[in-house]
Amino acid sequence: MSEASLTVPLHDRLALAKEASRATAQLTSAEKADALESIAAAIESSAAEIIAANERDIARGRASGIADSLVDRLRLDEIRVASLASAVREVAALGDPVGQVVGGHRLPNGVSLEQVRVPFGVVGAIYEARPNVTVDIAALALRSGNAAVLRGGSAAEESNTVLVRVMREALASAGITSEAIQTVDDFGREGARALMQGRGFIDVLIPRGSASLIETVVTESTVPVIETGAGNVHIVLDSTAPEDWSREIVVNAKTQRPSVCNAVETVLVLRDAATRLVPLVADALQSEGVAIHGDDVVAGMVAGVIPATDEDWETEYLGLEIAMKVVDSLDDALAHIRQYSTGHTESIITTDTRNADRFLAEVDSAVVMANASTRFTDGSEFGFGAEVGISTQKLHARGPMGLAELTSTKWLARGSGQTRA
Repeated sequence: MSEASLTVPLHDRLALAKEASRATAQLTSAEKADALESIAAAIESSAAEIIAANERDIARGRASGIADSLVDRLRLDEIRVASLASAVREVAALGDPVGQVVGGHRLPNGVSLEQVRVPFGVVGAIYEARPNVTVDIAALALRSGNAAVLRGGSAAEESNTVLVRVMREALASAGITSEAIQTVDDFGREGARALMQGRGFIDVLIPRGSASLIETVVTESTVPVIETGAGNVHIVLDSTAPEDWSREIVVNAKTQRPSVCNAVETVLVLRDAATRLVPLVADALQSEGVAIHGDDVVAGMVAGVIPATDEDWETEYLGLEIAMKVVDSLDDALAHIRQYSTGHTESIITTDTRNADRFLAEVDSAVVMANASTRFTDGSEFGFGAEVGISTQKLHARGPMGLAELTSTKWLARGSGQTRA
């Protein structure tokens, strides 16, 4: 942000975002797409500055001892900065949800009713060590006609400062008010509290981060919250699970990027398949440097296993660790998931269509899969261009959230002088 913007008091900054949201709601689809292209180009041209700021954040984080998983989420290199710009362009190319007709009908008296999508207004976001979220949410908010107010946390403070300034300057160059993208990072925890207590200014608030951060936002907010949840993700290997699928899917789901919420954290193996699959999958995981926390059966089959405790079944490791347990039946696997899942993503590996169908029907998570890696639970992979987050609640939005999830609806009624009897 500019030096002038940093002098604006917190309350006034939220008011400016609210005012800006009325302007962004009136932008045409082409105007929003052009603005996003300006942002993408500005990110590309500012890559060196963004990476330098990010390197300072990482150095400060390492000095303070932050976990490797947070360092991975925090990092922006040339490839990731290019991916940020690409994601913005993908969002620009998506269909504009604003004005889409969701439903409608004509009353017997001739009044015509239409239910159409409209922007929320101001989307607030509280997150930590995720500079990519700064760009993703700003882009999705703008494409859906909203303004965004961001609290990205101290770990990525320098990265986010540069990213927000670059995006605001790009908006101004496109003839759109720069107040449509705001940050309250410079106010620290006071800024986060202002978002949580911002009734009248913040229309919806989205937390992304640790379980404790999400719980704080959910419990302390007076504004509506879309809850994104921690990812205690499960994969079940049933009696018919092919060996190659089991090995490749579990290894991919754990190691392709272990620091993210859709990485698998617990593998449940049906007892009929344990002798065949446990050593195979465990060896493949250990070869990739994964530490296995296993029950007594797993520990008896595989060397180097860490004895699992009850705490392991509820842990989101976010690193190269995994829990593994042998269960007697699919019923027991489903019961384990009901007890420990955070409702994010679960997958079953099986060639038994009845077991697959039962798993898909009975598991109550935002995304339920058969014979696929849990790493596919992602807005980009789902075709959304980017994602606001992965909602684990059931009202309004569930699963990866894209443009449509940043809109509400209103009813339009068109009459010709009708009055109610």
